[in-house]
Amino acid sequence: MQDNQAINKARALYYNLFANFFVESSKSENYFELLRLIKILKENPLDETSGEALENILALLDPTSNVALIKEFDDLFHNPTSKKIRQTASFYDEGVESGKKRVEMINFVAKTKLRRDEKNYFEYEDSVGFLFSFMSQLCNNIANGEKEYENTVHCIFAQILNEFIEEFAKDIFEHKSSKIYKELMVVLHSFVAFERLYLEVPKAAVKQRIVKEEACEVISDEELERRARNKALKALGPKEEEACPVDIVSVGETEV
Repeated sequence: MQDNQAINKARALYYNLFANFFVESSKSENYFELLRLIKILKENPLDETSGEALENILALLDPTSNVALIKEFDDLFHNPTSKKIRQTASFYDEGVESGKKRVEMINFVAKTKLRRDEKNYFEYEDSVGFLFSFMSQLCNNIANGEKEYENTVHCIFAQILNEFIEEFAKDIFEHKSSKIYKELMVVLHSFVAFERLYLEVPKAAVKQRIVKEEACEVISDEELERRARNKALKALGPKEEEACPVDIVSVGETEV
């Protein structure tokens, strides 16, 4: 695998970008950090198409308020009146929210010194927000000389992200409420293509989607507790104009 500090720093920035769109947070300052990051990446885009998409994202985002971003996020992932897009690898693999892919990710996390911040982040380890945040941190660590994480990054991309990211991006791109996120999926498409080349991972074969009737879904006690914690976190956040769904998962370093 190529050892290139600049490339790994850039990879960390892109994973950071995507993480900031999929991790909810009550910290308003993260929204302005997101805008700053988009401006940095659009100066040297992966290709012309992604560069145009980054420009379009900046045009769609309000430079003073995150209300539009919050509304679109909720319309895509939480609106009960429309088709909600699920955010976990397990859902795209098995049609359930907590499945084999989550177990695989828990095992990958256990091989590192990084841990999920359970006090502030309640989504599963195979959710896109956590995956992007985790990969951003690992790529940054690799750029700083911690080459032992190269294999972990390769395995997470090949065995988790690569398996479902195309279908996930397609669901967002085709959603009727998708505007900002539709442009983001253009950037994600270019980045995933780059990652496949860099990591020498072929595009995954299209799998038949496993669909389970939501009316028959059995929600575990663990899932009910997770949803309650998420609802409580939102309720404790600042008023709407100060709230922000974008944040990086805090993964404190601890001894394994």
